[in-house]
Amino acid sequence: MLTNAPKGTKDLLPGQVHKWHYVEGKFADICRRYGFKEIRTPMFEHTEVFARGIGDTTDVVQKEMYTFNDHGNRSITLKPEGTSGAVRAFIEHKQYAEVQPTKYYYNTDCFRYEKPQSGRLRHFHQFGIEVFGTPNMMADAEVICLAHDFLTDLGITEIELRINSVGCPECRKKYREALKAYLLPHYEDLCGTCKERFERNPMRIIDCKSEICQAIVKDAPRMIDYLCDDCRNAFEDLKSNLTAMGIDFTIDPNIVRGLDYYTKTAFEFVTTKIGAQGTVCGGGRYDHLVEELGGPPIPGVGFGLGIERLLLLMEANNAYFPEENRVDAFIAVMGDAAKAFGLKLARELRAKGITAEMDTLARNIKGQFKYADRLNARYTLVIGDNELEKGVVSLKDMVKSEQREIKIEDIYKEITK
Repeated sequence: MLTNAPKGTKDLLPGQVHKWHYVEGKFADICRRYGFKEIRTPMFEHTEVFARGIGDTTDVVQKEMYTFNDHGNRSITLKPEGTSGAVRAFIEHKQYAEVQPTKYYYNTDCFRYEKPQSGRLRHFHQFGIEVFGTPNMMADAEVICLAHDFLTDLGITEIELRINSVGCPECRKKYREALKAYLLPHYEDLCGTCKERFERNPMRIIDCKSEICQAIVKDAPRMIDYLCDDCRNAFEDLKSNLTAMGIDFTIDPNIVRGLDYYTKTAFEFVTTKIGAQGTVCGGGRYDHLVEELGGPPIPGVGFGLGIERLLLLMEANNAYFPEENRVDAFIAVMGDAAKAFGLKLARELRAKGITAEMDTLARNIKGQFKYADRLNARYTLVIGDNELEKGVVSLKDMVKSEQREIKIEDIYKEITK
């Protein structure tokens, strides 16, 4: 029906939006404290940006992207994640020529065609950060620390940081062969998707949610045992940096992430508070992505964090949310002169930062009081023609249910007291 939102999408009504404003403000603030600056990229990109960046063997590219040809017959894709667009912008505007590192953060809409679940929608929203220009594991630890501090600051306690190394292209070649050799005797038992992955991207089989595939890979070789010296040293450095920062972590060899561009560091913040979709934040290092998209060989590291899942987790943790903005002053009027004065007063109060409302349905005074109560107004100013002649208004404290007369010139002072 035309009156129903498309499947996998969700309206945000006024009673919910103040929660979004709260977490958006918190994220912007912590990014500012860590020295990140906001970037905003288009909602859609040339399809090749995602096909080359994310990897054409991933589920995202093969099954989940919203792709179409525009009127110029160009293949366009709605953004399924934030990193590739940020990398494209970094290259296009030659940010690599500036002093490094470059540190971006963003709050963006994303789109993936998949089965809607709790905390997972086809149109969803994502916080993300990216650091370009440094191979040092201090950057990886800083990215993880920012996510940790953000989640903690929001009152989320039941969450675990899991880290792994997915190696580099060189050590991954040896691991892929060892993994394929292990999986070959079990090939016929793999799910259809993992059979397709076997030749093109066998590491993704480790991440399959099928119970049968999970049982098969239980004793599979681990990437962490095939790391080259450089990747092994980097992983040890990361662990040392996290320990120095006082951040607890668990090594999880099964973390491979769903996107092909990751190298070395891969991490997730996981909870059991919101059911099956327990990964709230995930990210890692991508040392070859800038080069893959046509830029110079610049390393990068970052994370993505789903806002819908974050809000579910906050609610599950009984985390703090501010109250929805209330009306500071409702102006109830009786008579034409009072109405004219009320219109002028409302504008003056709003100019001073006060939230002021008036009735626009010509209710009687009793109806205006009921409406003020429904708006959760803090004060109601009652103005009649007789009061105007005396230079006073009646001020009712809607919380204490107390009412008294005040001078017109004292209105602002009394309301802000």
